[in-house]
Amino acid sequence: MNGFDFGSFLVPVLVVGGLALFFGVILGLSARKFAVQADPNVERLIKVLPGVNCGGCGFPGCAGFAQGVVKGKATYNGCAPGGLETAQKIAQFMGVEATAESRKVAFVKCNGDCDAVKMNYIYDGPRSCVSAAQLATGGSKGCQYSCIGHGSCENICPFGAIDIVDTVAVINSEKCTACGKCVSVCPKNLIEIVPDSSKVRVACNSKDKGRTVRDNCRNGCIGCTICEKTCQDAAITVVDNLSRIDYEKCTQCKACVAKCPTKVIKVLS
Repeated sequence: MNGFDFGSFLVPVLVVGGLALFFGVILGLSARKFAVQADPNVERLIKVLPGVNCGGCGFPGCAGFAQGVVKGKATYNGCAPGGLETAQKIAQFMGVEATAESRKVAFVKCNGDCDAVKMNYIYDGPRSCVSAAQLATGGSKGCQYSCIGHGSCENICPFGAIDIVDTVAVINSEKCTACGKCVSVCPKNLIEIVPDSSKVRVACNSKDKGRTVRDNCRNGCIGCTICEKTCQDAAITVVDNLSRIDYEKCTQCKACVAKCPTKVIKVLS
């Protein structure tokens, strides 16, 4: 029986161990040489931001927005969830003066709940507005412009500011930060960002003619132009059969609300 040759066993072990040590040293030196040093200014800004990483600023999270500010690619008021207080802190960091801006919120331009709108069929599929919008008429409701009501916006909202009530998305303005995530996910382009202070709004997005609107939803805008003729401030115009409010001109006199025959113009509380 041959004896165990310890020398022949030790040599490859030492070779492998030596190579591992050599490459470990090389990697350590490389990591030190090519390491990206964290910008202390970016770190300071990250601590100022709310940390919700909603993406409403157009950057990949709060860290991306902070880098954008430092590089001059983002403005001090780009963080909607942070509000005026955060904007003031960022402006101070940038050496500029923050101006007080009107708080903004999301608004769903639809009043076609299950009692008002005509239903073409019963939808039985994935609870996704995007999926339902691919079907005939863009959903089960007769109005092709109406809220589908499957909650894609509700699910994506990081602040719990959206509820589905009677098949229509409703925004809780106290919780909403105007981050814009719901705007991008809505397949009907029903959600817009508006000044929170402007409570008079048109809850419809249909561009159909009046007769077609009446056939599908009793709460829709019929493009009658009564509101346009009633407004003394030229704040309302009817374009593509749909009333549109210029919030900068609107004095919220509510004359249009009183005259609207379908009550599609309403005052939000």
